[in-house]
Amino acid sequence: MIHIAILASGSGSNAENIADYFSGSDDIQVSLIISNSRDAYVHERASKLGIPSCTFSREAFGEGTPVLKKLREYNTDFIVLAGFLLKVSQPLLDAYPGRIVNIHPALLPGYGGRGMYGDKVHRSVIDAGEKVSGITIHYVNEHYDEGNIIFQATCEVEASDTPDDLARKVHALEYAHFPRVIASLVKKIAEEIQQFENK
Repeated sequence: MIHIAILASGSGSNAENIADYFSGSDDIQVSLIISNSRDAYVHERASKLGIPSCTFSREAFGEGTPVLKKLREYNTDFIVLAGFLLKVSQPLLDAYPGRIVNIHPALLPGYGGRGMYGDKVHRSVIDAGEKVSGITIHYVNEHYDEGNIIFQATCEVEASDTPDDLARKVHALEYAHFPRVIASLVKKIAEEIQQFENK
């Protein structure tokens, strides 16, 4: 069994979608949800899904040790950022090299970086007159939204679109593609673990 931990800061709709996708799997399980906000609605979703959730402060995420302890407690193999707004600290990057991924609601390398999330991204895309937007799934490194790109999907930006309109299109892409890409990545990790155990 490969155990996934999801890090989320807000509503957690992507976290719920991912957990639902793997709920019938015998090989992959969302075992833990972690947030940096005690009031984030993702905790309500986690409770309904029967998934343990917890909160750590910005300082705890930065220092890393308490978060790593919790991840290890749940035998975490892979970390998914789903609307997580803090930069991932070096201790977590070192502990999970190539095993932390994020989804961004635009086509990187454009419209990314510190402070670029949610409606801020969609408004920037519309204000720039872009005809296409979409999602980017990428590995996480020490810089906001600069890790190697794994997958992108696009949607049209209509002249009449508001940020809310574009957000709905982007969310649909997230729900359709993020769990599938995670499954593909986790399958590779499972194969690596199997090869290591067979040595």
